[in-house]
Amino acid sequence: MLKQLLSGLLVLLFSILSAADTTAQVLTLRQAVQTALTNYGTIRAKADYVKASRANVTETKREYLPDLNFAIQQDYGTINSSFGPLGVNKVAGVSSSGPVLANQNWNAAFGALYLTSVNWDFFQFGRAKEKTKVAQTILNRDQGDLDQERFQQSIKVSAAYLNLLAAQELAISQQRNLDRAVTFQTVVTARAKSGLNPGVDSSLANAEVSNAKIALTNAIELEQEQGNQLAQLMQVPAPDSNNYSLDSLFISKIPTALNNAPAQSIENHPLLKYFQQRINVSNEQAKYLKTSYYPTFSLFGAFQDRGSGFGNSYGALAPNAYTTDYFKGVSFGSANYLIGVGVVWDITTPLRIHQQVTAQQWTSAGLKEEYELINQQLKAQLVLSETRIKNALDNYREAPVQVKAASDAYLQKETLYRNGLATIVDVTTAAFILNQAETQRDIAFNNVWQALLFKAASSGDFGLFFNEF
Repeated sequence: MLKQLLSGLLVLLFSILSAADTTAQVLTLRQAVQTALTNYGTIRAKADYVKASRANVTETKREYLPDLNFAIQQDYGTINSSFGPLGVNKVAGVSSSGPVLANQNWNAAFGALYLTSVNWDFFQFGRAKEKTKVAQTILNRDQGDLDQERFQQSIKVSAAYLNLLAAQELAISQQRNLDRAVTFQTVVTARAKSGLNPGVDSSLANAEVSNAKIALTNAIELEQEQGNQLAQLMQVPAPDSNNYSLDSLFISKIPTALNNAPAQSIENHPLLKYFQQRINVSNEQAKYLKTSYYPTFSLFGAFQDRGSGFGNSYGALAPNAYTTDYFKGVSFGSANYLIGVGVVWDITTPLRIHQQVTAQQWTSAGLKEEYELINQQLKAQLVLSETRIKNALDNYREAPVQVKAASDAYLQKETLYRNGLATIVDVTTAAFILNQAETQRDIAFNNVWQALLFKAASSGDFGLFFNEF
């Protein structure tokens, strides 16, 4: 019986330890970023666009191959013919060839056509090459779009991670504030009951507890909102009320790369590279349009064999020289081949294409203006990031001093109150200042990391922030 009891206790202990291990699992920043890069819908969509552009490049390269056609046709019908011109204009016609007869007849037989043809536009003044270049620049543009989307998503997830961590720290500070208010409420209530302090002090103490509870609830709500935002960016189910357990590195030390220079120039920023690729696509499209000014040289050839149920003597003198036998009608009868070279040049094309080229060049000019705007904004943000880092460090160094002073002041006022030498207003004022100092300390610690993240986002070097882990 004792052995079974010990076994049950061991199983229960193992279950508790396992549950505790699961609950204590920490979501690191690397895991959050990697999850977002894997799951986020926009990134997955743009990755598919890259695959489509890559397939389009392969297709345009193969367009230079010659056209090789095989055709087989078997028919049954009459071959009455007549003298006269004919031009087909958007109407399908019947291509029947036979003798001109004095009267209409309905003699019909089988016939067949077997055709192989080749057509190759072997020289187009670089048109095929330029079309491939356009497809390649489109692939580069879509790849750049994917890269900048990954970069932007990494920044967003990192910022959301830091925001959630700050919200959690604020919730802890508000919990400490509530604990102080409850402890002080106990002291005030006891002194009021013993007549050492007026009864109104109890009401003020109760109000402070209620205020602290509301502040804690608001802090928890902010934490839940930030956790939900992080889950959306990672595209995973939103967490329950317990929220995420995050890495404590951000509250145990400050980053070491605050004064490091970015590993790349601003021109290599993923966003600028994407805008440059847009310009490249427009320029290549203008070059491709210009190749339409020139003619196209083609090689072509054909081999044909025809079968017919009508004999070569069929006509007015031999109206019965045909057979309705299917196999005789579709068998090989007469063959021909043809080889040639040709040139096609629509001399009015330059008049039409010229305006398209002009429009494309103006599009390129507009894209360059957008590039310059983004470039100037990023350079200004990079300068601002250094200022933000300096200010964040100043607040980081000052925050502990403020907390220490506010904590000492609160302890002093509470002690004086216990000894009847201070009023409850003095204590509540000191408690408010201490809570404010702790809140500012939590924000100051987090702002140092946020400032480094802002520098990484402005410079395009995410490793400046990410390599801290």
